[in-house]
Amino acid sequence: MSQTTIHKSVRCTGIGLHSGKQVELVLRPAAEDTGILFALRNGSGSTFLTPAPSLVVETSLATVLGNGRETVATVEHLMAAINGMGIDNIQIEVSGRELPIMDGSAASFVYLLKQAGVRTLNKARKVMAIKKQVDFEQDGKYIKARPYDGFAIDYIIDFAHPLIGRQQMKLEVTPETFSKEVAKARTFGFLKEVDYLHANGLALGGSLDNAVVLDEYGILNAEGLRFKDEFVRHKVLDFVGDMAIFGAPIRGYFEVFASGHALNNSFLRYLDENRALYLEEKVLAQPRVAEEVFGQESLQPVPALA
Repeated sequence: MSQTTIHKSVRCTGIGLHSGKQVELVLRPAAEDTGILFALRNGSGSTFLTPAPSLVVETSLATVLGNGRETVATVEHLMAAINGMGIDNIQIEVSGRELPIMDGSAASFVYLLKQAGVRTLNKARKVMAIKKQVDFEQDGKYIKARPYDGFAIDYIIDFAHPLIGRQQMKLEVTPETFSKEVAKARTFGFLKEVDYLHANGLALGGSLDNAVVLDEYGILNAEGLRFKDEFVRHKVLDFVGDMAIFGAPIRGYFEVFASGHALNNSFLRYLDENRALYLEEKVLAQPRVAEEVFGQESLQPVPALA
């Protein structure tokens, strides 16, 4: 299996979740072994940042990366699209210190990647494979991983809300399954929490246009849910994105209960600190089929710059 990048540069603009201001995003092809590289644009040029578990500096509202000088917020949905669609090497140019929230899902980013196309590179793909059972638990929430030839997730959530309750999703993550089953699931929150955040000058870009908002009994979004179990599907989306922050594709079977960005990152840090015990690097030699997968499904377009 060869490494991949995108064929051409693509760009979009959108509202930032934190600032409520318009931000710009450009995705560019990158050479083999580049990995995922952020170029954070500021007044004096660009600062480059390669995602790693130790560079996650905030997880309360979204996953935020930082290197002590610059930060970039709300990276998880784009990272999920890149990971889910099998892109190994890509440069992400960001202005505004956060990614656009778009509609609160990864659908717009999948659309962008499909517009860019996938290009196979002349170097074998390397992954970090789980080689020994990992049981990671905090406060009754857990992530369990075991060896598996692929990337599979069994995710359970349990919320004391009549519209959510206990939901479970099992998924073998491939470009096709991610695009069809997960990418369009939106982030969600509760009205009382949204009111508190707005009152304190936080999540200024959050609205019914980019999140499913629930009151005590139902949802406020007039269009309803995209999936009956959209809530657990979005948690799977977040997990795919947060796992991409490891710096190399992780392969294994993951059982997850009630996790979020904080536990996802704690798990990655634990894996990173114990690589020799739980992980082994593997070179994949099978033919790649992602190029055929791209373009099979048409998603709604995102606003693009000329």
